[in-house]
Amino acid sequence: MSSALVIDAHHHVWTADYPWLASKPEFEPIRRDYGVTDLRANLKAAGVDRTVLVEAGWGHPSETVEFLHLAGAVDEIAGVVGFIDLLDPELANTLARYANHPRARFLVGLRDQVQGRPEADFLARPEAVTALKTIASNVPTFDLIVRVDQLPAAAKAAAAVPELGFVLDHLGKPQVRDGDAGLKAWTEAVTPLAKQPNVTAKLSGLVTEADWQHWTAADLRPFIETALELFGPERLMFGSDWPVCELAATYTRVKDAFIEVLGRTDPDVFGGTAARTYQLGEQ
Repeated sequence: MSSALVIDAHHHVWTADYPWLASKPEFEPIRRDYGVTDLRANLKAAGVDRTVLVEAGWGHPSETVEFLHLAGAVDEIAGVVGFIDLLDPELANTLARYANHPRARFLVGLRDQVQGRPEADFLARPEAVTALKTIASNVPTFDLIVRVDQLPAAAKAAAAVPELGFVLDHLGKPQVRDGDAGLKAWTEAVTPLAKQPNVTAKLSGLVTEADWQHWTAADLRPFIETALELFGPERLMFGSDWPVCELAATYTRVKDAFIEVLGRTDPDVFGGTAARTYQLGEQ
């Protein structure tokens, strides 16, 4: 896939009945159906060519199967990051189900909702590492949706499974709204992970870690600039986190904020890194 294409490395589609949408009253503004028509309108407005569709927290393999069907039918969706439960006793069968899907070529990664697990050290535990080793023989990447306190364990997992590419979603969810304190805590936690050569990261999800009503690009700048120092543009990729981002900003405003901080539409951040990491040209 040409690196000249603008690629959104992280977005979702869902229906209003996803359980987590009803879990907190603040999610009510996005508790509705978001489908391909909505997606295409936002892509056109923002000047985005291709996307990576990421599991949306339904917590069941059937969602991934549906997303693979969708990827094969929607040209803009270049790849799917599907759901996996690292503790699933039927892990091998779930992976085989995915592999046998007629559009399995679109499955470019997997992720578990690790942020919802209480243990800070979950990813470093032997059972999680064993599962990650199994995953490494099936897909090129594993997305890390983790809290800041889980970042050190993520670094240990990445070191333990060097044959697997790890993708840090939302930069590890730093507390942007906490300003300097949030920056300090996150920088200390993410630095060991950034040192692992098999880890890339997404500039995504930051607006919903900021003050939803009053955030500016200046609030995001210290986190983005630190990520650039730690990962370099060749290991960073743009992700809208749409439609979650709509809690704090439109799709276009999110993209524009990153361009404002970066000073340009960096060809790695806005396409090349995603194409390489997710092997999007190899379907």
